[in-house]
Amino acid sequence: MKIALERINTDYLFEVVNQSGHRVFLDNKSKEKGTVKGISPMELLLMGLAGCSSIDVISILGKQKINPTSLKMGVNGKRVEGEIPSLFKNIEVSIFLEGDIPSSKVKRAVDLSFEKYCSVSKTLESTAEINYKIFLNNIEI
Repeated sequence: MKIALERINTDYLFEVVNQSGHRVFLDNKSKEKGTVKGISPMELLLMGLAGCSSIDVISILGKQKINPTSLKMGVNGKRVEGEIPSLFKNIEVSIFLEGDIPSSKVKRAVDLSFEKYCSVSKTLESTAEINYKIFLNNIEI
């Protein structure tokens, strides 16, 4: 796995490109001047967590011939204030699925993702407590 980063202005804006040519813009969201034109690296970590777990859940359910009509996630990360580096100390994830799916299968797929398969989750868990709630058809399970 390789990426390339290039600074694209005289401020904090960077373009990151993966081997497939997909691009992400990174910026310093705490800068005092100028407009933030990209995602902060710490936001990108939370996005990676949501993406990794979502891929796992869809894959696990797909192997059971289950395809949710909708999957959404909300992720909220709290960082240690006043410390450098300011690591995540707590991450709350809300997972919203819709479809004709047994709740036990949804719960099992999400549990497997966070507890076994999601590499991002497993990387972050050494410094952050990760908690999640699951909602199936708008009902918490």
